[in-house]
Formats: sequence, structure tokens, C-alpha cells
Amino acid sequence: MSRFVLYVVGTAYWVLGWVLLGFAFLALLWREPAFGFLGSAAVGLGFGFALQQLGAAKQEPRRTEALFAVAILWLLVPLLGALPYWFSSAFGFVDALFEAMSGFTTTGATVLTDFGLLSKSLFLWRALTQWFGGVGIILLFIAVLPHLAVAGRQMFFAESTGVQKEKMTPRLKHTAEAVLRVYVALTLGAILAYLVGGMGLYDAVAHALTTIPAGGFSPRGDSFASFSPLAQWMAVVFMFLAGANFMLQFRLLFQRQPRPLLADPEFRAYALAVVAASLALSAYLFWDHDYGFEPALRHAFFQVVSIVTTTGYASVDFARWTVPAQVILVALMFLGGSAGSGAGGIKVVRWRIMLYHIQRELKRTLHPQAVIPLRLGGRPVGEDVLRQVSAFVALYVVTFATGALVVALLEGDLVVAFTASAATLGNIGPGLGAVGPMANFAWMHPFTKLVLTFEMWAGRIELIPVYLLFFRELWRGVLRR
Repeated sequence: MSRFVLYVVGTAYWVLGWVLLGFAFLALLWREPAFGFLGSAAVGLGFGFALQQLGAAKQEPRRTEALFAVAILWLLVPLLGALPYWFSSAFGFVDALFEAMSGFTTTGATVLTDFGLLSKSLFLWRALTQWFGGVGIILLFIAVLPHLAVAGRQMFFAESTGVQKEKMTPRLKHTAEAVLRVYVALTLGAILAYLVGGMGLYDAVAHALTTIPAGGFSPRGDSFASFSPLAQWMAVVFMFLAGANFMLQFRLLFQRQPRPLLADPEFRAYALAVVAASLALSAYLFWDHDYGFEPALRHAFFQVVSIVTTTGYASVDFARWTVPAQVILVALMFLGGSAGSGAGGIKVVRWRIMLYHIQRELKRTLHPQAVIPLRLGGRPVGEDVLRQVSAFVALYVVTFATGALVVALLEGDLVVAFTASAATLGNIGPGLGAVGPMANFAWMHPFTKLVLTFEMWAGRIELIPVYLLFFRELWRGVLRR
């Protein structure tokens, strides 16, 4: 096994081991059971130390090693994150893995049936897994482990397959630090906003930690339906920001340059889609669901932003809405937020590239000899990017369809199968029917949960590193020292 991969996994386990130990002390401070955290910390620190000793930090990895490290890291970190749930007997192992994977991948789907089952410290750990997952474990590595050097750069681009994020600073480490500054600033801003909206301190922190990563875990069984209209509007604002490019927000917040964000074609398309879908849905809720003017606007904007950004919060049980209203939300499950944000899904920029590509091919049918460059925001889009985007969208469709088929065969419900597959692959969280926003995934067959866990994992790292695991060339590059 590659010593670089061993070192990366070992470092992640070592860091999380100390975090888990801190949670053990927090549980004791709150007079809650701490064994789950203590046992998990021992596993993390023990394996982390051993793997670090076997690995090598300064080895420059091959691309195969970087891709493998990304895939295996996002699989093994949730495995460690599942142990507090399992050791504390809150869940069985499959359910614990599902919950942890949903956390680190910022999906927000849950198997929790009784929200009085978990302690405050476990709920806070649950929220923190989404905060870590949203910023990206690889991004944290670049910012806090500068000695990875070229290795950190290769892992960053391995995690960002398909559409490269805009480089804002000469060194990638500085870019990572800029993103972290925005991420922390938005988190602190969300805490303050939720306090103003009437939340208590614990609820404000727990929800801020899951809003900015577009995660959606809530310590409340009815999500944001528990809170005031003002708190719900605050959530709309911060969910929207969570779905926008963090690096462009850095220019706005810290360099006082609003133009790059406002002129960005992806941001404009993202904002337009949110506003258009929200107004259409609010009109439908106002006329056909007997909502008042403000509640119709609030619930429409809340649910549209929540689905588009793949956050997965709910201000109302939209599974009870009529089919036309649900269709709007289901269609938005396949949109996604902006590249370089906390959002999951296909992403707006990929849809723009695919639509421009289709338009270009239709023009070529009329003018076979014409040379028609593909541009996005005035910049040319290379054929290599087009190939990667096309491959990603094709893999996304195949993975979604396969997952939906398997779930339908196991559970016998097409609505559940369709929306559960879309919600987990897109890292959205809730679906419709028995997996709606006020329901859970606990009732499903264990194999169904494993299938959906796979989809959460694959969707978080944008599919390509996962499917490369099926190629012998990747394993040869990893197993060769």
C-alpha cells in the first residue's frame, strides 16, 4: 500500500481522535455518557499514530495515489465517525455508518426516529461532522498541513474533478485559507442571525454548523418548523450563501470586490433559478394551498433554497403538498448549487456547459464545417473540461438510475426509490413519501441503507474517484510503493 495514502488516512484519524477526546470531556462536563467518545478517540488515536508511522508525509504522490486517497479518506473517516453512535448503543452498526456518512458528506438523511435518544454532545458531534465535511477534509489538509506541498495540491484537484475551481491566490494554500476564512465568518454570522431569530445558544450553534456546509442535520425532529418566521428567513439567507462560490465571496467580504461575484455567470444563473422557482412555488402555495402571502413566500423560498443548495432543512412537511408543488422541488434536486461552495449535486456550472454544448452541436448539424468555440462567461471551455463534465453527468444519471432501481426492488415504492436515490446521490437529505422531511430512513432494509450510503459517498467526491476504483491501473499505482 502507498505510504502516502497511509499517512493521509493516519493524519485524519489522529486529528479526529483528538476531536473525539475533546467531545468526551464535553460529555462529562454536561454529565452525559462519555464512553462512546472515549472508545472512538482511542481507535482514532491508535490507528492514526500507527498509520502515520507506516506512511510518509513528504512523498510526492502520483495522480493515482491522490485519487485513491480522496476516495478512501471519504470512506474511512465516516467509519470512524460512526463509532460514537455505535459504542453508545444509539444505533446498530449499519445505521451508525449511514448517519456518519450522511454527516460527513453533508447529506442530512437520517435514521434517527426518536430525537430524545441522542445526548446533547452526540447531537453536537453530529452537527460538527457536517461542518468538517462541508469545508472538505482535503481543504483542511492544505490549510493546516502545509508540509504536504505538491501532495495537497494533487489531492485538492482530485477531489474537485470535472470543473476546476477558480484560483484566487498564487498559492493553493492561500486559497484554502481564504475559503476557511469565509467559511468561519459565515458560520459565526449564522450563529448571530439565529440568536436574533429567537433560537437558544445551543440550537443556534448546532444549526449554524449544519447550514454553512449545506448539511441540514437538526437536533429538532421537525427541523426549522420549530422556529420563528424570522429564524426561517435567516436560514434562507445563509443557505443561499452556502450554495455560492466561497472564493468569490472572499473577494466580496475581505477584499471589498463585489464585481467578481455579481458578474460570475454561474452565480447569476444560480440566483435566477432560485428566484424563479421560489416565485412560481409561492404563487402555487398561495392560490392552491391556502397559505397567506408571507407564509407562501417564506416556505417557497425556504424549500427551494434548501433543495437547490442540497441543505435539506424543512420549514414545513412538503411531502404533504400536492403533486405539482412537489414536482418543482424534485426537479430542483438535480440542479445543485455553485462550484466551490458547500452545496452538492450536479452544480449549475455543469448544466450551463452541457446546455451550451447541446446548442453548439445543434448548430453544427446545420453548419457541419463551422468552428464554434464553447465559451462560459467570455472564457473558452476546453475540450478536456467538456469531456470530464459529460462523463460526470453520464455517471451521475447511471448511478442515480441504478440506485433507484435497487431501492425500488427492495422497498417496493417508486416514489421513495426515485427521491431517496436523488436525495442521497445529490447529498440533499429528504425525499418524498416515507423518506420525507419529517420522516426518516430507519425503516429501510439494511442493504438499502448500504446502497444509499454508497450513493452519499460517491456523490460527495463527485463520482469519478469512486469509479476509478474499478480500474486495475489505479490499484497498480496505489499498491506500488
